[in-house]
Amino acid sequence: MDGGRLRSSFETVAFTTPVPFDAEDEVDHEALADNLSGLYDAGARLFVPCGNTGEYYALTDEERVAVVETHAEATGDEATIAAGASGNEREVLALAERYREAGADAVMVMHPDHTYVHERGLVSYYEAICDGTDLGVVVYKRGPEITRDVLVELSELDEVVAVKFAVDDVREFAQTVEDAEGSVTWINGIAERYAIPFAIEGASGYTTGVGNFVPRVTLALFEAIEKGQWDRARRIQRALRPLEDLRDEPGEGSSVPNGNNVPVVKHGLDIAGYTGGSVRRPLVDLGAADRERLESYYERLETWTPSRSPDLSD
Repeated sequence: MDGGRLRSSFETVAFTTPVPFDAEDEVDHEALADNLSGLYDAGARLFVPCGNTGEYYALTDEERVAVVETHAEATGDEATIAAGASGNEREVLALAERYREAGADAVMVMHPDHTYVHERGLVSYYEAICDGTDLGVVVYKRGPEITRDVLVELSELDEVVAVKFAVDDVREFAQTVEDAEGSVTWINGIAERYAIPFAIEGASGYTTGVGNFVPRVTLALFEAIEKGQWDRARRIQRALRPLEDLRDEPGEGSSVPNGNNVPVVKHGLDIAGYTGGSVRRPLVDLGAADRERLESYYERLETWTPSRSPDLSD
């Protein structure tokens, strides 16, 4: 896929896919393929395996590559696969090559988890990855380490096809997009909650976790935004908000924010008739009370139609 087409393929909803595990805690590739086929049939075309929703840090490299291969086999020719990677540049490049062989179109790279960083070092890090892979590169901004100046510079690299901006600072995002002169696709990386304001400021797509089990609802939100149907978009966004709020919670028995993030998506798949299953450590499965809340939200979302959005308020 050439650079222009690859950039355009990110102008949609990016489904960050979880990995189901079987009773022996091995990757259940048959269940994963079934999940992916359901998403593709619902209209999903951009898939992001091996990200945080995919429990990247709980997978081995062998598992990561096999997961990408299953994505390539289970989705249609129109699909784009941007597989996640992180670590030192040699590790990322080695994994990117294996991803390419497995069928990925791009590699989404989060900066190294290092106590100390330097702007010039981060630019050099991404330049080295761009120089060392034939895949398109997606820069993943999750915290303050990748500054506006770094993003502006990286956006000018031909190999950088998209930026996932996963910080809830719309003002900073808007200024970054305004300052950047490259032709990258800008992605709202914090899902449906911020889909509308980020779209207004230049995001051409957004990531979704809950879309794994309510794909038609999140795709309807994207369609409404794309058509400028702002009232409809707001109604759909409000309907999805309780799911995002539940994901933000620490989970039963914890005080650390966002502990529910992945468990909500996995249990959502289970109640939607697909396979989410259990999480791996350091996460824990969704607690009983939170499962009941999610099941109630899902039941009401199932009543959604293009002309009517459900009320998910407690």
